[in-house]
Amino acid sequence: IGSMLLLFETPAGFALFKVLDEGKLSKVEDLGKEFSTPESSRQVVKLKAFSKFENTAEALTAATLLIESKPSKGLRKFLRSHCEGEILGVADSKLGSSIKEKLQIECVHNNVVSELMRGIRSQLTELISGLALQDLAPMSLGLSHSLSRYKLKFTPDKIDTMIIQGIALLDDLDKELNIYVMRVREWYGWHFPELAKILQDNMLYTKTVKLMGDRSNAADLDFSEMLSEEIEAELKEAAKISMGTEVGENDLENIRGLCDQVLSLAEYRAQLHDYLKARMNTIAPNLTAIVGELVGARLIAHGGSLLNLAKQPGSTVQILGAEKALFRALKTKHATPKYGLIYHASLVGQAAPKHKGKMSRSLAAKAALAIRYDALGDSTEDNSMGLEYRAK
Repeated sequence: IGSMLLLFETPAGFALFKVLDEGKLSKVEDLGKEFSTPESSRQVVKLKAFSKFENTAEALTAATLLIESKPSKGLRKFLRSHCEGEILGVADSKLGSSIKEKLQIECVHNNVVSELMRGIRSQLTELISGLALQDLAPMSLGLSHSLSRYKLKFTPDKIDTMIIQGIALLDDLDKELNIYVMRVREWYGWHFPELAKILQDNMLYTKTVKLMGDRSNAADLDFSEMLSEEIEAELKEAAKISMGTEVGENDLENIRGLCDQVLSLAEYRAQLHDYLKARMNTIAPNLTAIVGELVGARLIAHGGSLLNLAKQPGSTVQILGAEKALFRALKTKHATPKYGLIYHASLVGQAAPKHKGKMSRSLAAKAALAIRYDALGDSTEDNSMGLEYRAK
């Protein structure tokens, strides 16, 4: 067997170390002590060659290929010129098999190599002359920033952060809208209390108040665009005999201002919902086909990301959102919950009460498969699998 070389990756470039005393490799546990001082570590390994990166772009290309366990062009050229018949120790076994396949260089990856790598890392600046610690720190920081940026750019369509933020904002808007509408009903209720019973729908109520203002105007106005004939007649009748107090023009202006706020918020909520729908159909088309965009978005937000959710089994997906009930049930030895967020999916809602548990279980199992397909599959915006599962 020829002598052994070690391939070591640094942020500045690739280094090849020659193992000087192979007798020391037989005792793995003592290897750490050999690297305790720069002098003793120079007895074990010696720098044979160093290939410096020209710029950050080259470093980034090499690093991204290494993450995928592939040797870059520069690394292949470097190894060809410096490896002749020696065995090459590598930190990643997949990279080793890739090098062996492309360059026919025998590679090893074992505990001895890992220990040697650890030792070299601890004495790196001593073993590579001309590489100071203060140079290495900014290089590694720069490279890690570039790598993070590269990973983010990797799939802009697959970024689920937008969904998590979107669904949180949608829930906030719903809360705000409810508070505002209740305030409109309460405020205008002093002037025309009967209207609240006639119009149950919040948006219709707000639009009517904005149009009408003082209840005495009701008789002369045309509500046909918003209300049916019967409701309009009932409203006009109630306005004549209302028991509400009189309010001034200034008060009505303020009530109208609040109505404008409610309507603009409702319009923005509708826009946000459309955006969420489009985003969900891009990122998780199959999950959306099975449980709908809102439940899907809530599941992703609850899981933290689509990839985290893909790692969960169906049983976890089924009770996501019901953790409190689950732990309470386990503590008190009662029955565990049958559903969490998935309860709001239309398929569970349509099922008969006695079948809801069964339905949520099978739906969660199918959803878990759909999530994995969406997160890890190659094709985007293909929801055929989700539609097929839903049909079943």
